[in-house]
Amino acid sequence: MRYDASFIGLYILDILGRPVSRIPDRGNVEFIDEIRLTVAGTAGGAVIDAAKLGLKALAVGAVGDDEKADFVLMTLGKFGVDTSAMRRVAGVPTSATILNVRPNGDRPALHVRGASDHFELTQADYDIVLGAPIVHLGGTGLLSRLDGLQSVSLLAEAKRLGRTTTLDLLAANASTAHLVLPLLPHVDYFMPSIEEAQDISGRSGPEDCAEFYLGKGATACVFTLGGDGAYYAHRDGTRRKSPAYAIDVVDTTGCGDAFDAGFITALHRRMDLDTSLRFAQASAALVATGLGSDAGIRSFEHTLETMRTLPVKG
Repeated sequence: MRYDASFIGLYILDILGRPVSRIPDRGNVEFIDEIRLTVAGTAGGAVIDAAKLGLKALAVGAVGDDEKADFVLMTLGKFGVDTSAMRRVAGVPTSATILNVRPNGDRPALHVRGASDHFELTQADYDIVLGAPIVHLGGTGLLSRLDGLQSVSLLAEAKRLGRTTTLDLLAANASTAHLVLPLLPHVDYFMPSIEEAQDISGRSGPEDCAEFYLGKGATACVFTLGGDGAYYAHRDGTRRKSPAYAIDVVDTTGCGDAFDAGFITALHRRMDLDTSLRFAQASAALVATGLGSDAGIRSFEHTLETMRTLPVKG
């Protein structure tokens, strides 16, 4: 196949600044150390990290017809991502977020929904967007037109074609459960944060959440637990807890997307389960050492060495 993985869904321009202790009064100025522009979103952040990790990756999403779209497409291309399936939507802005990263790592956000709300796919698109052995759908909950029946149809067709499917969310909560749960019978790896998993299910803790989602049809759940690591549960009864790495955290923006990219890379390279979780954890840890969703990750080899040498939390 032409691609190793297809990354469908949410593409955002992130504008990040750190450290932001306060917003200055009136028209005053507060000086900070760093401002960055990055391509983010549950598909956009993951596809760039996957490309850095050596995958031939296809980006499938929407941008507007503004200067932000130019930056997003240019940056994707710079990292070797195929953008032929990206769409420019006339008359709307590119989805974008301003993130004020606090000294303690909190990152209150201001978001413009923009083009991602106008992105949709039809069966005529399936030959291209499902033309990879791994299909990642990222951003369910913030994809107004793609969410719902379009996403169900997309993932069902992916499974019919024998693809491995992965699913991650954004801004998901109990009110978006009706968008998420119908997807699960067509999902091999359901990969939300534990906070999202708890909010949607109403359950507490990774074990109870996993039982809920496996019962709704997911083949496997892979929950990111922040500083507590990751938790894996398969419907065949397999359970794994993987500890987090001990790092000095700069910014956690995009760590979940990096975890997705690392896990997808591990699937592509047919790593065993424990190594796959460690590699995904190492990818997320590297991103947390810098500002923005594409920080830290250099290459597959560097991430593999990080996985082998970075100490884990005790």
